[in-house]
This record gives sequence, structure tokens and C-alpha cells, in this order.
Amino acid sequence: MLFSEIVYGPIHSRRLGTSLGINLMPADGKLCTFDCIYCECGFNHPFPHPVLPEREQVSACLEAKLRQLQAERIALDVITFSGNGEPTLHPQFEAVIADTCALRDRFCPQAKVSVLSNATQLGREDVVRALWQCDNRILKLDSAITATMRAIDAPVNSAATVDGIIGNLQQFNGNFTLQTCFLRGTLPNGTVVDNTAPEELEAWYDAVRLLHPKLVMIYVIDRATPVKTLQKISPEQMQQIAEPLVAEGFSVQISA
Repeated sequence: MLFSEIVYGPIHSRRLGTSLGINLMPADGKLCTFDCIYCECGFNHPFPHPVLPEREQVSACLEAKLRQLQAERIALDVITFSGNGEPTLHPQFEAVIADTCALRDRFCPQAKVSVLSNATQLGREDVVRALWQCDNRILKLDSAITATMRAIDAPVNSAATVDGIIGNLQQFNGNFTLQTCFLRGTLPNGTVVDNTAPEELEAWYDAVRLLHPKLVMIYVIDRATPVKTLQKISPEQMQQIAEPLVAEGFSVQISA
């Protein structure tokens, strides 16, 4: 499932409401610092020279779409950076976010600006500054155990660790949404993955307590995945996963 336009939708997001999407990655394949086994965009495309939209293109496309929606009296809940890969990879990401916030204020001030990110670029000051401009920083942590994170997310940087990701997430002082996809299955190489196992949940709960995000967003696979042997977690088990955090006072959103 690839997005062929810079600005697409609006669509109904099960987690965010009426969402206008922005894709800062190539239109003809996925470009990401992760190669997640459950990604609806499939696996990374081997781009020798990826073509990304320029800042001016993004701004012009967004303004045209917001004018259209305003004329049609269609209200937005959110403008969401997602698309065909990791949006924070865009070299003009900070400037694009600034443009987007200005256009939002002009055409639909009620809408939130959200970024779905795998948190791998949080070592860059420009990315962190840009994310602070947004209303919703929705940042991924699929496992608090490095081996499982690598099995599920397949980071392009094979040296990536959970400790490194958590350390970078801490700079937001809990002012972000932590997003986790729960799943189980067997990889083509025979590796069994299950981030709902007791030791996985114990480590993940500890990470949530340490980071203390303003919202914990947990969800299950909902569309076709590049690894076909993955299993969808039941709504009942997702509720069980959320219960200890809810009991401790955390705000938890379940999309099951």
C-alpha cells in the first residue's frame, strides 16, 4: 500500500480521526530506516538516488488541498506526516513542518499536526526542533528488548538498540505518544517473534513507566503485511495488555 501523492486523503484513521496525509518519501517505493515485518507499505525499495518532494512542492500541494477542503466545508481532525517511509528522513523536514503549521493556522486552526515516526532520527537537533513544533509526536517502540526490536523492525542500522531509542525518547519528557504494534508469528528464517510474551511485556511496561508518555497507543496489524505468517492479536488480549497501565493511571488507546 503505497501513497502516490504528496498530499492524500482525507482518510478516516482508526487512531486519529479525519486525517489529511502528507508523504515526504518517494511515490514509487518505501524509504525508511526500519524495514518492519508488518509495514503496509511493504519492504524498503533499493533506491540508488531517491527523489523526494521539495519543500515548495509540499507547501503548494498542501495549500491547494486545504483551500479545496475549506470550500467543501470538510473539517479535519489532523494533518499527519506518514506516507511511504520515515518522514523525518526528509532533509528539509524542519522547514516543511514550519510551513505546515502556518498553513494549518491559516486554513484549519482546529486541526492537529501529527508526525508518525520510528524515532530513529532523534539524534538530529533539527528533527527534534521540528517535532516540538507539532501537536502530536507519535513515536514507535515495538519492543523494549533489542533482539525482538531488531526482529520486528529490522533497522537499517544493524547496531540500533532499544537503549539508544529510549534515551532519545527521554528528551521529550513524556510529552509524546508512544506507539506499539503487538503481533506474533514466524519469520521466513524460522525466528519466532511475539512481543506479547510475559518477558516482553514486563520489559515494555518498564519502558513505559520510565518514559511516562502522555498517551500510549497500542494497535494490531490491520492490512496485508510483507511477512505473511504474522498473526493478529485478539481484542481481548489487547485489553489485557492495557489493563496494568490503565490501573497505574496511564492513558491508553487501543486499536484492535
